[in-house]
Amino acid sequence: MNAAAAVAPAGTLADLAAEGGFTSLAALSPGARGRVVGVGATGTPLSALERRLLELGFVPGEHIEILTEARPGRDPFVVRVGHTTLALRRREAQSVRVQLQHSRSASHYSVSSIAGERVELQHP
Repeated sequence: MNAAAAVAPAGTLADLAAEGGFTSLAALSPGARGRVVGVGATGTPLSALERRLLELGFVPGEHIEILTEARPGRDPFVVRVGHTTLALRRREAQSVRVQLQHSRSASHYSVSSIAGERVELQHP
């Protein structure tokens, strides 16, 4: 497949951009989780780097998690995509768009039992 033939799926990023709620993978901090929305800009040919990111597993729907970074806000940072762990430079990750996963801590409840012990409940 030549570079001119590789094009980002039409509508994928534009549809989600209208809804909002996604950001660049490069903008995330350690602990952030989400799903890959897409790679590259809608309707434009993919660069060699963008094609390589797709080959590495940054495909729409795949779960991602930022594990750590070398120094706060610096390169490289470590990301888990699916079951693969990779170190990336922020400029390499700029074209990967992700939808953030909301923290489950909002659905974490604390209840006191009759015996006075605290019981933690989580929403499934």
